[in-house]
Amino acid sequence: MIETPPLSPDLAARFARIALGHVQREYPNKLDHVLGAAADAQTPRHLHPIFYGSFDWHSCVHSYWMLARLARRYPGTPEAAATTVLFDASLTPAKVAGELAYLERPLSAGFERPYGWAWLLMLAGELRRGEDAAHKRWSAALAPLEAAFVARFEAHLPKLTYPIRSGSHASTAFALTLALDYAQAAGNAGLAALIGERMRGWFLGDRAAQAWEPSGDDFLSPTLIEAEGLRRVLPKAEFTAWFDAFLPGLAEGRPAQLLTPALVSDRSDGKLAHLDGLNFSRAWCFRGLAGTLDEADPRRAILLDAARRHIAASLPHVAGDYMGEHWLATFATLALEPYSTPNTRSNTVSTCLKW
Repeated sequence: MIETPPLSPDLAARFARIALGHVQREYPNKLDHVLGAAADAQTPRHLHPIFYGSFDWHSCVHSYWMLARLARRYPGTPEAAATTVLFDASLTPAKVAGELAYLERPLSAGFERPYGWAWLLMLAGELRRGEDAAHKRWSAALAPLEAAFVARFEAHLPKLTYPIRSGSHASTAFALTLALDYAQAAGNAGLAALIGERMRGWFLGDRAAQAWEPSGDDFLSPTLIEAEGLRRVLPKAEFTAWFDAFLPGLAEGRPAQLLTPALVSDRSDGKLAHLDGLNFSRAWCFRGLAGTLDEADPRRAILLDAARRHIAASLPHVAGDYMGEHWLATFATLALEPYSTPNTRSNTVSTCLKW
């Protein structure tokens, strides 16, 4: 069995350079914007003082997350220095106030729900992990926006009767998996408990997943992200029993379509380019799930081999066409990061990806 190589310094530098090249690129731009009057017809930079680049707001946010993550992991590099300059100019109280003002518009209640909400919290969590003065400054500046999105999750989740089992931005399981990681970093036990209660209620009864995927624009696996989310919520023994019933044929390589990398026929088509992201996000889930299984479990080798093949299929295509270039490096970073392992002290699965 050949495992996925780790995220190397050279590859991290490449990913950072890609993001530094587009987080302040205003056009082309796909806004999530509701016009209430003619005066609302404004440019991305006017509407979003920080996150106006990277084609859309959420891609800009998660590119900032990736830059923060890579700079903290590889300090002292030219890319880390450039990230510091960017963050000093962008993550200021005045610019955060501008982002917050947009969020508080009456017509912005559903803005970027839930995908962008979750990525903003991931950025906030990553800044909290930094221990130097710069991270503390950036984290303090972002705090009002962070609090606003925590409040949105806390208000929305109790009234979300049914999860959205999507392979794209609307996915409930993906958003809550990221939000749970934030709650761990922030020490927000209330949010973590709410997420755990909701995920248990929605997914714990699922059995024998058919994995009818991918669809033509998936960048997430509805099957795998549900499993990865529950892995972070349940004690190891309870999760293992659930996982046995959820994918009962996995030890025999079934369902085969879940383990087979997606084919991308046209990377200039933004929706079809999503499938490269699917390969990366599947690999992220495969590696996380494998890390929970015992060394002797035959499913572990199957999952790690699938992760390797999915990454190999899409890693050459992180850059080249802007339809993928404005976001794929983030998902490649997820796929290549160390996977988490069970927390043996508490017999629960860690929500932190060893970050």
